[in-house]
Amino acid sequence: MAAMSKTTLTISSKNYSSWSLRGWLLCKMAGLAFAEKPLPSSDPSTRAELLLLSPSFLVPCLTHQGIAIWDTLAIAEYLHELRPEAGLLPAGRAARAHCRAICGEMHSGFGNLRSALPMNLKAHHAGFKVWAGAQADIDRVLAIWRDCLATYKGPYLFGELSMADAMYAPVCTRFLTYDVTLDAAASAYCRRIMALPFMLEWAAAAQAESEEVEELDVEF
Repeated sequence: MAAMSKTTLTISSKNYSSWSLRGWLLCKMAGLAFAEKPLPSSDPSTRAELLLLSPSFLVPCLTHQGIAIWDTLAIAEYLHELRPEAGLLPAGRAARAHCRAICGEMHSGFGNLRSALPMNLKAHHAGFKVWAGAQADIDRVLAIWRDCLATYKGPYLFGELSMADAMYAPVCTRFLTYDVTLDAAASAYCRRIMALPFMLEWAAAAQAESEEVEELDVEF
């Protein structure tokens, strides 16, 4: 009998890649054992992803039992089918629809936030000036968080950890990096996400990463 294909997750920089973080968190939250397959920052697809130069990215990519899944929402839905007991989607139909809606919004929107506040876990820009376009995106994210935390009573967006928390986790890192002013509930949510063991593991690896992308390390 042929050996089963090895499960791998192809990712790019742990310091800069918000999409890699999302895919990695989803796999961890699902309890899926996998090997990381990092791509160097010099790889063309990696640079396109990190610098927002392409509308479609091939990273992260989950390879499981010979199946390759490279879109983050597709990875989330695949893992939910594979490990429904992990609770990546809430149990109730209305909550599942709500979760999918806000995950879709993060997946396809917030372009101003992405470009103005790129993920960079090693950096901290105290007193960072947020321009109006990015502030509108920030306000929308905070509105989503307030609605979810009030509706589902926390401590995470849908009560228990879900794919929504994985999708919004990189935003928590951005808010810290760029010293974004948050209300008490949003600040507590960010601290809760950043204190997750998986997030601590990722952040430590990001700090140890030697590669730098000059365009993302400019002085703001």
